[in-house]
Amino acid sequence: MSLELYAHPFSSYCQKALIALYENGTPFEFRMLAHDNPQIMAEFAELWPIKRFPVLVDSGRTVMEASIIIEYLGLHYPGPVALLPADARAALEVRGMDRFFDNYISTPQQKVVFDSLRPEAERDKRGVAEARAMLDTAYAWLDKTMAGRQWAAGGTFSLADCAAAPALFYADWTHPIDARFTHVRAYRERLLARPSFARAVDEARPYRPLFPLGAPDRD
Repeated sequence: MSLELYAHPFSSYCQKALIALYENGTPFEFRMLAHDNPQIMAEFAELWPIKRFPVLVDSGRTVMEASIIIEYLGLHYPGPVALLPADARAALEVRGMDRFFDNYISTPQQKVVFDSLRPEAERDKRGVAEARAMLDTAYAWLDKTMAGRQWAAGGTFSLADCAAAPALFYADWTHPIDARFTHVRAYRERLLARPSFARAVDEARPYRPLFPLGAPDRD
């Protein structure tokens, strides 16, 4: 087996890559990143000293960053679900929505979570307030954008939805999506019902006690 994914199932960006692999049934070896497995941790650090995951290894070639991993899979291991359209204009829309979910949903969501891990004296109250405000702004924009859409970039499941699924999943735990954003909430439910993401969510269930803010009793 040539493909190896260094990842953790509870990580949102790892789930993003896993969704793409599961969508097309792409065979791979899961290299579980855990501190009780120093060998794999050492391999990972050697492959990518920045130590951000996931990392894909394909017969000695190292591919970093979830979005790039998904595009790489589409080029080298295409399957029945094309996660990036062949049409350049449609692909630009998909990439734009992918960046939206990473930058304006995942990034502020993680700001809130990571800040909660700091000692009280080192917490960034202003930064957390700004992150929560960004999430509210992003939810409002997305609600208008998703009106009349099934998936993030239109009618076809894509790279953008791979980004959206874990981003909205954890964002709603961290800063609940207001009931007035009906299109966002319905979209999140569609993502949870997608078999590829449902599988990723189920595989991550044992790690829910690790969520610093306390995982809600749902989803």
